[in-house]
Amino acid sequence: MNQVQNNPLLTRADMARAAADMIAPLVSCLTPGRARMIVGEGSAHYPEDVAGMEGFSRVLWALVPMLIGKCPEAEPFWALWREGLIHGADPAHEEYWGDVGDYDQRMVEMAVIGTGLCFCPERFYDELTEAQQDQLIAWLNQINLHDMPANNWRFFRILVNLGFLKVGRPVDEGRLKEDLDLMESHYVGDGWYFDAPTKRDYYTIWGFHYYSLVYAAAMKEMDPKRCQRFIQRAQMIAPRFACWFDREGRALPYGRSLTYRFCQGSYWAAMAFAGVTAEGIGWGEMKGFLLRNLRFWLGMPIFDRGGALIVGYGYPNLCAAEGYNAPGSPYWGMKAFFALALPEEHPFWQAEEKPYAPPEKFLDEQVRLLITRDAENRQAVAYTAGNHAWEHMHEDEKYEKFAYSTQFAFSVTKEATTLSKGAFDSMLAVKRAGKDLWHARSGCDSFSLSEKEIRFTWSPMEGVRIDSVIAPCGMWHVRKHRIRTEYEIEAAEGAFAVRKDWAGKRPCDRISTAREADETHAAACGAYGSSVIFALGGYERGDMIHTEPNTNLMYPRCVLPTLRARLMPGEHTLLCAVFTDAGENCPDSIPEEVIRLAKSL
Repeated sequence: MNQVQNNPLLTRADMARAAADMIAPLVSCLTPGRARMIVGEGSAHYPEDVAGMEGFSRVLWALVPMLIGKCPEAEPFWALWREGLIHGADPAHEEYWGDVGDYDQRMVEMAVIGTGLCFCPERFYDELTEAQQDQLIAWLNQINLHDMPANNWRFFRILVNLGFLKVGRPVDEGRLKEDLDLMESHYVGDGWYFDAPTKRDYYTIWGFHYYSLVYAAAMKEMDPKRCQRFIQRAQMIAPRFACWFDREGRALPYGRSLTYRFCQGSYWAAMAFAGVTAEGIGWGEMKGFLLRNLRFWLGMPIFDRGGALIVGYGYPNLCAAEGYNAPGSPYWGMKAFFALALPEEHPFWQAEEKPYAPPEKFLDEQVRLLITRDAENRQAVAYTAGNHAWEHMHEDEKYEKFAYSTQFAFSVTKEATTLSKGAFDSMLAVKRAGKDLWHARSGCDSFSLSEKEIRFTWSPMEGVRIDSVIAPCGMWHVRKHRIRTEYEIEAAEGAFAVRKDWAGKRPCDRISTAREADETHAAACGAYGSSVIFALGGYERGDMIHTEPNTNLMYPRCVLPTLRARLMPGEHTLLCAVFTDAGENCPDSIPEEVIRLAKSL
């Protein structure tokens, strides 16, 4: 266990020390000219030299707030990163970051430099010679000369132009207005922005809201009306986003880019930096959200032996990574440290950390999630329909599972030829009898959501059409599928994947998850949570699937309670009840209220 994993993360000093402990192992990863950071092998869709620049830049998301907040821990690191900043922007230096083209990854990494110019120009600008200043501005200004995606990327150019504004350099007013207007057009209501109509995920939080709050902190006097809109939207989404967290600080594993991990809590840091609270969520609650999430993540095995973050989620894992996840990409999560820009006497740091109790059931129609939790908020479960993404790895698994849980991260498919390789947790998978490919939900023909249930119609493969309804009841939920098939098929219905076994602190302390399956149910129960699925009609038997290693995002070895059926051509109904618990509770029967709910569907 490295130093950062022993940090209690209770105070501002603890957080500053955690940031420093995370940056310290990276010093040896800097190139000789300090303009790139190479933390490991692997690749993304952009070249390795760009990936090295990305790693260098993303550490600045912690260094910038540390410099703003005058944290002494930042000084030895800033001396190195300032050297890299100078060399990277110098066309004559061998580590020059290069000329930028359209849709260039380096545009993403410019944003934090613009933020540094904006909020601590005395370090990012005044400490440079006049020639170095000119070179830095010229390199950054390339972002105004090229095309970029019409999504959250436009905030990167906004932040660069804000930096120019704050140091008295020419601003591309046309680009700035174009980008701000475009970002406004992505707002859909109830606090939610989206990159695209079907991409409803964390990018609203660590993209649109984070940068808009940074903008509001910088421009509240020069652009007060827009800043007020940004603030009001951030306040509106606060109680909605709070539903994504459980009492341990864990947020829903859902959607793309999950390797950014504790970036999940960065919104709360940006709220604090902009001086914004929300109804029912004051300084103490925001502090709790941010620090609990950081504590959870920094206690997970997400570092290599040298102390660097590794691509993955709950552990090092390339299986679920995006094509834009280079070895240094996880350091995007350093945005969570922006609360260090606030001085010790700020109300955020003076407040006592407080818990927050979201409602036990909340329907957020904008993001198409029905979120439930147990009375103690030990686990949050989100049910979804109508969310479908493209362009990214494992889109169906990241957006189209029937349910997502803070206790049980979802699994991704390695190969759909077997149930173990498919790892179809919280999914119904079907395949034609005698064939070798399983198919799960990938888009809905129609859907509806209410506080009572979620309904959707879908077709996993040609010749098979399914009408499904999912109805939660506490930590239980009922699933009903009306299946019309033109040929004989096999069906497999998965509950949540549970960690199979693990070692205690001593090698002799072996602990195993209890598991059982018969013709009526399948169950896996243990200290890392319990998942049970009961057949109520249409299934032939329960089964225990030992999923392929490294398919689950949170734990590398899991078992998946599953129900099996073989269906002849015609119409069939499958009905089951699924139970989930954050502890070892493993029911041997279905409560009467769940039975009544199932009969009513």
